[in-house]
Amino acid sequence: MILTLTPNTTLDLTVFVPQFRPNSTIRATRTYHSMGGKPTDASFILGRMGVRSLALGLAAGAIGAKVKTMLEAAGAQVDFSEAAGETRVNTVIIDESSGAHTTITTASMSVSAAQLEALRARYIQALKSASVLILGGSLPPGVPPAFYAEAIALARAANVPVIFDAAPPNLDAGLAARPDFIKPNKAELSALVGRELATTKALYAAGAAIRARSGAQVIITMGADGGLALLHGRSYRIPPIAVDVSSPAGAGDAVLAGLAHALHHQAPLEAGLRLGFAAATAVCRQPATADFDPADLQRFLPRAQLLPYPAQSSQR
Repeated sequence: MILTLTPNTTLDLTVFVPQFRPNSTIRATRTYHSMGGKPTDASFILGRMGVRSLALGLAAGAIGAKVKTMLEAAGAQVDFSEAAGETRVNTVIIDESSGAHTTITTASMSVSAAQLEALRARYIQALKSASVLILGGSLPPGVPPAFYAEAIALARAANVPVIFDAAPPNLDAGLAARPDFIKPNKAELSALVGRELATTKALYAAGAAIRARSGAQVIITMGADGGLALLHGRSYRIPPIAVDVSSPAGAGDAVLAGLAHALHHQAPLEAGLRLGFAAATAVCRQPATADFDPADLQRFLPRAQLLPYPAQSSQR
């Protein structure tokens, strides 16, 4: 079974406003409560694809219970460990006049050593039947970045492929344990290398250096510019599929789901990339985080392209 591990579970509140103006009262035109958190988003998306996963993580309070209910309704199996406080709510603000997308994150859950150990025990047990692991996102207070290094090391010891998605400094800590895949976006990769990566060429060079150093295959999501995939022995540019975007929140997590789908079914990684980026496009059409219309996914799948990169290379 596909296993997802989310140490900081999240509920997203997406708010559409006519125009985002500081120091003013703004009346929202639409609001949506939806899934949030990278691995739990992936579990939600996989469930909508008809693929079951086991979602582990730390959750707290009524909001944590709501996240669990939403995942189960989508078809995921959930075994959260209880923490103190409340599962966080992130606010996603969509400016309808410009299309700008702003996310305000919070920290409202706290974790004791005993609660973290309970999650660790569940995780070690779940690895015994896992086909692939997706983990990442932020960490709640009380959980150090070393959490990711240990979680990845345990998965590698169990011969479970690891897909890891986090921002620095958590990304740095996890990379040291050599995950099989990482999926940074442009901002996360820029933060990792300590300089702005403004071009596809610069992103590719940074990804290639990380692949050579860590052994991780690197999938870079570039928003409206599509993506790059630096696999072992071949690399691809994934052009964007043109659609009207409602909200991009959760689109990158659809790529995680596509990769996991391929690994779970022992399909080529290229098939997983096409599925993931088609699903990401479908997610962009919906206002709620990680939501999508399965008909859109089927419509976009034939349009997902993998172009050898750099262009002059014939690597296959």
